[in-house]
Amino acid sequence: MGGIPFGYLVGRLILRDDIRNHGSGNIGATNVARVIGWKWGSLVLLLDALKGLLPTWGAVCVAQRYEPASMHVHIAVATGLCAILGHMYPVYLQLRGGKGVATALGVVLILAPKAMLVAAAVFAVVAGITRLVALGSILAALAFGVLQLSLMGGSALDVANLSLTIFAVVVPLLIIWRHRANIVRLTKGTELTVTAPVAEDEISESEPGEGG
Repeated sequence: MGGIPFGYLVGRLILRDDIRNHGSGNIGATNVARVIGWKWGSLVLLLDALKGLLPTWGAVCVAQRYEPASMHVHIAVATGLCAILGHMYPVYLQLRGGKGVATALGVVLILAPKAMLVAAAVFAVVAGITRLVALGSILAALAFGVLQLSLMGGSALDVANLSLTIFAVVVPLLIIWRHRANIVRLTKGTELTVTAPVAEDEISESEPGEGG
């Protein structure tokens, strides 16, 4: 489910073409919004978040029926991580997918809502001020990891919480890794703002087929 490429599908439906042939060449919500409009970009953002939220929520519901209770968190975390990896490396697009931010948002809404709210606030402030979605995403991922580990405190290494601790470290690092091309452009001052038009030659500077 995490691998369903909603940005690609919306592009096919509305443009009658591969969204990767337009704008920055990404399948993410930001590129969809730039190329087709914010209505469709917002739809892709919602759908990408739901494909993380729904499986994780379903795993929580199913796991609660079984023992031992210590496995409940592990099952939900494993499911959420699979959804995020599925979005980043979708089997339907030859493992070339998005950066995982929206899908991770849906997952952590279930797994760690307090840290998610702070991370979302960080994203909103940074992206709102700088108009740089990539910078907001990177800092939000870092904020989530740091805050979640802080909230867990000494219980982070308990057997029942260990999978969530690993998740709080690994997922932010994965998201930052998927933004490595954006980080290069940020250091060069060439990263596009959320409202900036994308030149067609920008596609050649992006990672092939990488989404948002």
